[in-house]
Amino acid sequence: MGNKIISMMKKDRKDGSKSMRMNRSQRKLLAEEEMLHRRALSMAIRQTQLSQRFDGSMSKRVGSTSTRKQRTLSDPFSNGKQVPDFSLESLAVKKFILVHGEGFGAWCWYKIVASLEESGLSPITVDLTGSGFNMTDTNTVSTLEEYSKPLIEYLENLPEKEKVILVGHSTGGASISYALERFPEKISKAIFLCATMVSDGQRPFDVFTEELGSAERFMKESQFLIYGNGKDKPPTGFMFEKQHMKGLYFNQSPNKDIALAMISMRPVPLGPMMEKVSLTAERYGKGRRFYVQTLDDLALSPDVQEKLVRENSPEGVFKIKGSDHSPFFSKPQSLHKILLEIAQIP
Repeated sequence: MGNKIISMMKKDRKDGSKSMRMNRSQRKLLAEEEMLHRRALSMAIRQTQLSQRFDGSMSKRVGSTSTRKQRTLSDPFSNGKQVPDFSLESLAVKKFILVHGEGFGAWCWYKIVASLEESGLSPITVDLTGSGFNMTDTNTVSTLEEYSKPLIEYLENLPEKEKVILVGHSTGGASISYALERFPEKISKAIFLCATMVSDGQRPFDVFTEELGSAERFMKESQFLIYGNGKDKPPTGFMFEKQHMKGLYFNQSPNKDIALAMISMRPVPLGPMMEKVSLTAERYGKGRRFYVQTLDDLALSPDVQEKLVRENSPEGVFKIKGSDHSPFFSKPQSLHKILLEIAQIP
């Protein structure tokens, strides 16, 4: 009997020890997640200073492959394999400007900022007018020029002969197209991330007609419209309800990132979305453009993205399996790897 009691006590101690280890492990994971999201909010606040630089302090070596052909990635870092080496010092351009899409803000890039910094690169994020921590009333933003002003001002103030790589998400594609038309000499490469890579004379909204209907019908019938100047005047913006946003943008994203987005998304100014973009072969046409397709995207379907690629002929095309319309949340490692690969293309 005594031996049985001693044996039970030892078992209880082992089970208790195991439980404590599991609890410690769970607490550690929760603490790490919490720290990551605290950093996201902290970074969003820091973006009020648009000229701030994120200088990487670590020099790592990462992979390089040809991007002249289409590539499909799922989760390249999850298999534990090392990617081929390259010299960070050999990169001519190390600065990325990350441009968010409709309703988003600089805050959405927090994972990508962290990973690019760790690779020794310099990511810059901007809040477009009326987005993120830019407190301009979205109802007053009526043109693509006004909407893109923070990006344009940053490029205007770049030192002479310095170049950057632009990354535009969703309708941020229209802003980087506008920037490429304005400053082709300052932009080394333009990366369209499941984005509106429009043609001359096309409206950014036109890209979304498969999901939202024609622009004319949307302006008349949509329940998401905002009438900032009164119901008797044309609509000034729109914003999807939370459930619609979750379904369209975040169908593969982690719950904590969805929660962050739900408290951070802002109304979208309608004017820039409905404006026909003017692009010339002499300026925009000479830019080096790349497209990143997201294959589980419900906001901009893979078929629509494929159509954009066929009609606009970017220099390189990449595809991310398992990514929704927010790959910086759902597949940040895959996106990070693609950005590094494009940066290495001579």
